[in-house]
Amino acid sequence: MFREANLVRQNTSTTAHAAVRVDEQLVMTVPEERLLESAINIETASPSGDDIRYMHSIMCQVGFPRSKVDGTVFERKCGGAILLVHAGHVFDGRNMVQQPVPYGSTPRLMLAWMNTYAVRNKTAEVHVGDSASEFLRMMGIEPGGGKRGSYTTFCKQAQALAACDLTLGFNANGHAHTFYGKPIEHFETWPQTECGQRALWPGIITFTDSYFKALADHAVPLDMRALIALKGSSLAMDIYAMLSDRLHRIAGRPVILHWKNLREQFGQEYKGNDPDKDFKREFLKALDQVQMVYQKAKIRKVKGGLLLMQSPPPIPYSCV
Repeated sequence: MFREANLVRQNTSTTAHAAVRVDEQLVMTVPEERLLESAINIETASPSGDDIRYMHSIMCQVGFPRSKVDGTVFERKCGGAILLVHAGHVFDGRNMVQQPVPYGSTPRLMLAWMNTYAVRNKTAEVHVGDSASEFLRMMGIEPGGGKRGSYTTFCKQAQALAACDLTLGFNANGHAHTFYGKPIEHFETWPQTECGQRALWPGIITFTDSYFKALADHAVPLDMRALIALKGSSLAMDIYAMLSDRLHRIAGRPVILHWKNLREQFGQEYKGNDPDKDFKREFLKALDQVQMVYQKAKIRKVKGGLLLMQSPPPIPYSCV
């Protein structure tokens, strides 16, 4: 990626000092600088409190679409896990309005924050603040400034997430299991031009009982500092979640993930003249970002794919 990234990984004992030795000829973009700062913070300060977030283990394997979907149905699968998303409707006070399939970094960050509140407080009722701007701050995002941080984008994706139906399929203990339902049972809507007004913000989001129970049994801890640092790339967020769930569970010999399997799991959005090549290029670029914020991840590029080795989880067992 850029030279500081290599310095961080090569000498973790002196990360904070080595990473800031900037070559005068090297110019970093603002996202690169923020990623570097997050990498140093994660490496030098153990996660605690609000740094820890949770995601359902199936969502760590198969995530929401990363870009806008044509139509109202999206499906992604990985081996014995599958995610099927149907876009839903919301009532605007007069009519039922068709919503899109949720996509991008916003529903991922929202779900991680809400999952965490539910897991920690052992309740399906999640308090999301008194306004959209407060909820953004609670997630660690400063409202306003930039397309992803805008109220309009946030409100659209929040409504899409609240309205959608999820079907999760997975293999466990020799049986195939299917979970049906809406993760969110109740979510008030608001006129988008006024979504930041306190009176129109719901304050509480209620998970369905089935989703809440499934989450309690299959919650994977993630580092929120890493998610925020990677929020400019939904692909990087998904790779981080997958590695966080999988690497520490590898027992014995390392595992090889072939490019064909990685493409099936992460790359169905890539189409065009040479989608395989495009996917591989973007995946490796995103993986480089992920390894900046998950430096304990032991991964090696090999012929035909990636070699995954048993690694400590990003959130130490003692912190959970």
